[in-house]
Amino acid sequence: MFNLIIFGPPGAGKGTQSAMLIEKYGLTHLSTGDVFRANIKGETELGVLAKSYMDKGELVPDSVTIAMVEDFVKSHEAKGFIFDGFPRTLSQGEALDEILTKFGTQINVVLALEVDEDELVKRLLERGKSSGRVDDQDETIIRNRFKEYNDKTEPLLAFYEKQNKANRVFGMGEIDEIFGRLCEAIDAKLNS
Repeated sequence: MFNLIIFGPPGAGKGTQSAMLIEKYGLTHLSTGDVFRANIKGETELGVLAKSYMDKGELVPDSVTIAMVEDFVKSHEAKGFIFDGFPRTLSQGEALDEILTKFGTQINVVLALEVDEDELVKRLLERGKSSGRVDDQDETIIRNRFKEYNDKTEPLLAFYEKQNKANRVFGMGEIDEIFGRLCEAIDAKLNS
């Protein structure tokens, strides 16, 4: 089983690149947003619990998110997963390692898309014109999202760097150029 995590600040192109990586490598996409929505819609025990926090405007605790991720991994026959939106914190990264160990697998590669912040602001403001997303229409909010990402994700990236799994990938240029760089990093891990 080959598992990867894709990181990047808002607007880095994770969604675009994930779709292409899924197709090329035959991975199963695990997006925590999708997992949350499916559990809530299906009124699973975890979905009902998550909704109780969300309805109060509170963050869903790590324990609930981690349990949903574990259920997803357990219930899908996959040749590998691409994790998108999880893990986001060091404690979630440690929990993911424990989950995957239970299933006799591990994270093989972590891809971190690196894009100039001013370019990200430009991309998000442009996306905000068509997406209707309020958080993509205000530069102050956008820059705060970058701060959140940097504060929480950098320690997690260091965690994977210590395991020799992290790859920082230049995330500017044409979509196909960036995809090529990501594939080079994956193929290097697959062939090592």
